Formats: sequence, structure tokens, C-alpha cells
Amino acid sequence: MKILIIAPHPDDEVLGCGGTIAKHSENGDDVYLIIATKAYTPDWTDEYITNKEKEIKKSNEILGIKKTYFLNYPTVKLDTIPQKELNDSISKIVDKIKPDIAYIPFKGDLNKDHRLLFEASLVALRPLNHKVKKILSYEILSETEWGQEIEIFKPNVYVDITKTFNKKIEAMKAYKSELREFPHPRSVDAIETLTKKRGSEIGIKYAESFYLIREIQG
Repeated sequence: MKILIIAPHPDDEVLGCGGTIAKHSENGDDVYLIIATKAYTPDWTDEYITNKEKEIKKSNEILGIKKTYFLNYPTVKLDTIPQKELNDSISKIVDKIKPDIAYIPFKGDLNKDHRLLFEASLVALRPLNHKVKKILSYEILSETEWGQEIEIFKPNVYVDITKTFNKKIEAMKAYKSELREFPHPRSVDAIETLTKKRGSEIGIKYAESFYLIREIQG
């Protein structure tokens, strides 16, 4: 199968579905990643930007991602990009890959980049030329839980990541610039707590949860 992950920022793919990505890779699926935004000067230093590129590469290798597409839009500034341009950028990649399953951000996340990318992803994944069999939204610590006044994340799909949990943590540790100390939500302890909570909801040790948007059977 071909799997497409659409992420607003580097590390969102790990926080939201790192264990699931690793599981797909181990099962022989081809996993592709779209990262929509990147840091830019002068808000970030050249050194930071260079290090982030190295972090992405290392994290991808850990999870077994086959190819990453960079849209290179300015981070936290997706609202300055014409919606059609964003839609078309994703659509071109979808048409090229023709994924069977797509994982996209949740529509209620606090960060506006996430919400805009959710909308653009739905446009790109319309069941017209190529029918994606399954579309799911993932939750992102430090975004989904802080956006509950917008919309509450109610998972209806769970993936057992007990065997790939360590890869999720290892991939997140590759993002040294993003990892924080507990009690920050982007900490190893917080990530483990959430995956344990989701696991306990279905009677296993570790799980990632998703919201199923559409599934085409047949």
C-alpha cells in the first residue's frame, strides 16, 4: 500500500502518527510525507534551519519514510498563501503518489496552519480522479488539546503501536530543537502518557488514535 502523511510542520508527523508510520513501514508499505512549512530568516537563524533539515532526515530514516515532499511555505504564515495555491501544491503530489491511505491534521487544532492544511488536504483528497480508500485525522500534542474550544477530538480508530512505540520516541528525540522537558506536552513523558491513555482505552499498552473522515470499501 501507499501511505501519505500530510504534516503542517516538521515533528507533527511523529507526534501524531509516528508509531503508525513505523508500523506501515515494517509491514512493507511505502510511506510518503508532505511537510507544508519551514522556518525562515530572520525569525530563525541559518544554523537553526540547517539543523532542522538534518533532524527531519534522521527522523525519517528511523520511521522508514520513503520520500518527503517539502512545500516550503513560511511556518505560522499559511494564511498568507492563497488557498488555491496550497490546494494545488498538495493535489499535484496526491496525483503523483495515488495513496491508499492518507493521514491529515485535525480540523480543530489551535494552530491555524493546521486548520488551513486540513482544508487543503480535503480538497486534494476529493474522490474524483483517484479515490483514497481511507482518510484519517491525527492528534498533535500542544495543538489538538489546546484547540478544544474550536472542536473536540473524538477518536474512532485506534492503532496498536506497542511494538513501534520506541521508534516513535526515537524519531521524536531526533527533533532536538522541538523536544521539551515535562510537563511540556512535547516531552517524552507526555508522549508516553498520551499513548498509554489511548492504549488503555482499547486494552493494550500503547496506541495512537485517529478520527476517520472517510472510508471507501469495495
